[in-house]
This record gives sequence, structure tokens and C-alpha cells, in this order.
Amino acid sequence: MVTNSNMPDQESGQVSALIQALQEDRRWLLRHLDEGRWNAFRLDLASLERELGQLLEFCEAQAESG
Repeated sequence: MVTNSNMPDQESGQVSALIQALQEDRRWLLRHLDEGRWNAFRLDLASLERELGQLLEFCEAQAESG
């Protein structure tokens, strides 16, 4: 496993940018679910959103603890 301390600054910045982009996508999904879109898939998408949130929190913690 590569830790943040072993990553060059540019790669670390890219990881942070990717995490932020995925967080924005997650917020977009949540906003649309809250608006009532995709009723047939709502439960599955809400579950996916929660899991994505947990994964991103874990990734952020790993990147910070490096």
C-alpha cells in the first residue's frame, strides 16, 4: 500500500482532486434522490450513495494520515 508520505506532491494533489470530484458527484446524486428522481432505483441508489460516502471518508482519512 502506498501512503501519502511516499507520494510526490503532484500525485497527492491528484488524489485529493479525485476525492473532491467524487464527493461532488455524490452530492449531485443525493440532491437528485432527494428531489424524487429515479423512484424505481431509489433504494439501490441511496445505498450506493451511502457506501460511496463511507469509501470517500476512508480515502480522505488515509490520504491525510499518510
